[in-house]
Amino acid sequence: MTDYISRMRKYIGHDTLMLACVGVFVHKNGKLLLQKRRDNGCWSDHGGCVEIGEKVEEAAKRELFEETGLIANKLELIGVFSGENMLYTYPNQDKVYIIGISYLCEDFSGEPLFETDETTDLQWFDMDSLPADISPPAKEALKHCVELLKSRQVSA
Repeated sequence: MTDYISRMRKYIGHDTLMLACVGVFVHKNGKLLLQKRRDNGCWSDHGGCVEIGEKVEEAAKRELFEETGLIANKLELIGVFSGENMLYTYPNQDKVYIIGISYLCEDFSGEPLFETDETTDLQWFDMDSLPADISPPAKEALKHCVELLKSRQVSA
């Protein structure tokens, strides 16, 4: 949680906070690298909140490195996600409305970290065998990412 969110929570408690967030889907050899989130136990992309004054793409690169140890050499914007599906209540009862900016990363370096402060596991999943327990705010972006990657396979 960023300092900004911590400060805002002191004023609003668990009420809904609007957040600008980034997510990165890492793809290699037909598989997606997903993380198991520590807060809700679900599988998700790699990401988090944009900090005040931070460029969105830099936030995506920062979050990817913090959560996986991987360095994004290149990111491709795959979409901006908003709407009712992006309303979420965390297990601690904090409510958020997320405006999610999602990227695809196929050009990366580094060695993956399989556990961090925010994650309990990393696993590569075949796009046809994704886990059922996807974190709710990541579902729409994941679906869009898989459709995009599969459309590229068909046209290749």
